[in-house]
Amino acid sequence: MKLQVSNLYKSYGAHDILQGASLQVKGNEKIGLVGRNGCGKTTLLNIIAKNEDFDRGEMIIPNATKIGSISQTLFDDKTMTVLEALEEVFIPLKELEKQVNEQAELLALDHSEKALEKYDRLLNRFETMGGYDYEHELRSVFYHFGFEESDLSKRINEFSSGQQTRIALARLLLEKPDVLLLDEPTNHLDLDSIEWLEGYIARYPSAVIIVSHDRMFLDHVCDEIIEIEFGRTTRYPGNYTHYVQAKEDWLEKNHEAYIRQQEEIKRLEDVIEKFRYKGTKAAFAQSKIKYLDRMERIEDVKTDTSKLKASFSSARKGGNQVLEVDHLCFGYDHPLSCVSFEMHRQNRIGIVGPNGIGKSTLLKTLTGQLQPLSGSFHFGHQIDIGYFDQETAAMRSNKTVLDTLWDDNPDSTQTQIRSTLAAFLFTQDEVFKEVNDLSGGEKVCLSLARLMMAHDNLLILDEPTNHLDIPAKEALEKALKDYDGTLLFVSHDRMFLSKMADQVLEIGDDSQLFDFTYDQYAERKKAGTLSSAAVVAKTSQKLKSAAPEKTAAQMRQEKNALTNRVAKLEELLEKAQEELEALRELRYEPEYYQDYRKMEELDATIDEKHNEIAHYTNEWEEKMMALEEMK
Repeated sequence: MKLQVSNLYKSYGAHDILQGASLQVKGNEKIGLVGRNGCGKTTLLNIIAKNEDFDRGEMIIPNATKIGSISQTLFDDKTMTVLEALEEVFIPLKELEKQVNEQAELLALDHSEKALEKYDRLLNRFETMGGYDYEHELRSVFYHFGFEESDLSKRINEFSSGQQTRIALARLLLEKPDVLLLDEPTNHLDLDSIEWLEGYIARYPSAVIIVSHDRMFLDHVCDEIIEIEFGRTTRYPGNYTHYVQAKEDWLEKNHEAYIRQQEEIKRLEDVIEKFRYKGTKAAFAQSKIKYLDRMERIEDVKTDTSKLKASFSSARKGGNQVLEVDHLCFGYDHPLSCVSFEMHRQNRIGIVGPNGIGKSTLLKTLTGQLQPLSGSFHFGHQIDIGYFDQETAAMRSNKTVLDTLWDDNPDSTQTQIRSTLAAFLFTQDEVFKEVNDLSGGEKVCLSLARLMMAHDNLLILDEPTNHLDIPAKEALEKALKDYDGTLLFVSHDRMFLSKMADQVLEIGDDSQLFDFTYDQYAERKKAGTLSSAAVVAKTSQKLKSAAPEKTAAQMRQEKNALTNRVAKLEELLEKAQEELEALRELRYEPEYYQDYRKMEELDATIDEKHNEIAHYTNEWEEKMMALEEMK
């Protein structure tokens, strides 16, 4: 056991945060800590890191267990260079390396068995601690957080607060504590860095406790989820998706057991009432009373079901041509990137690319906050733009929540304003909170409420899910899924991208629009087949006109080959669908649903079959597109 927390209580004034939380960490478990904003996740991490005290309960951490967190890794001396800060981690290893070298020099003078044994002992210890790889590992970890070689020689205070957090995270990973505590580790990271971090954490040789609102990260990394709700903890084996289903199943079964027990209690109480005053049956009634007193009562467990109830809609339809961007170069003193693309009504385009490439800068340029450096863009007829960004969401004001929304919509009634705020969980006296007193998540909700009441037909969103907890993210996804307008958005949340984006605009040295979902984009990028799927119209035309003309015989031969492959793919798809249905049927066989391990293996096989079908479908779409172009 690496640490154990039992029946922990923590309050801030009259506000109870933890009310009997328990947690145990063994081996190299990867534990996801989930729950609504304000439920106590970060508080529990701070208690484990010994940055906060608890009111009562017990926490056992063996002396040999090293706990590591970002808060313990932030830099006291910010005038040191990044390399100096990272190399501090390896001071014990460098000292050991010095001892190895000194002993090697002594061996030239002392050939005794004792001297040789000491050298072997030191060398083995040095190799076990990764002595020959630490410089490579230092740079590998640092570069994967989006930094370059030149950044190693810069001082810590030359970087932004977000960059300093990433440097601190890199240093924490290099320290390799026995229990690694991570609080929202994917913040400030681009998609490539998030995916690298997933792999690193999944392979991490010790235990990890992660607080994250990134559902895909939790799915790919965690083998256990601990939920904090109403101050108490509940453990669920498996990843986040497994937890969601397991919790739903458990709540349903628990409620059914509660109903059955209540019916049994009512029956026994009726029996007792009927016989307790009859001499011949009094002893029988007393035995039932004792039975009831000893009965372990089942609690009808409640869960926090409060959710955003947003509903976005447009006041007018607008033209079919929403936006045309023609060789638009954007940036500040120099171009960060250039892009050309078109957008039509009800498109949902997700923008991706590495940090610093200009994703947010593009949105600011399109919304008129920055001037384009070159090129042009044009919005279509009757296009009303609603814009959300992190600066807006970080608003500061002495106004109340109610007045802020009412000032934006003076023609609305108080009932309309309060109903909208209630949809974003501002109820009763919460509407009289000052904006300055709101949490990050609450400010995002207020910004989204203002956006909802504008009824624009084009929403341009920059990281709309930042600061939202998972239930709020899911509610926002549902609202935007039902939205009748057009979406252009930047997000690092892959689950949000997966659910919302039907096209992907990749910003980079060669910016391109891809006419398929984010999941298809991610799959093709991983397979290295993205370049053949770009659908930027102007680029396609250039490639088409530049290609050498083919003879009629070559065209027929190519068309026949494509037609035959399409027919074969349709056969493979039909067979794969039949196999998938057969696998699904096995879920209802006792051999599987009574055996957790077998069910897990079956689910994995079903996932593989889904991947196979997706692969065939993608190829079928490509071949059909090629056939259409030959007509």
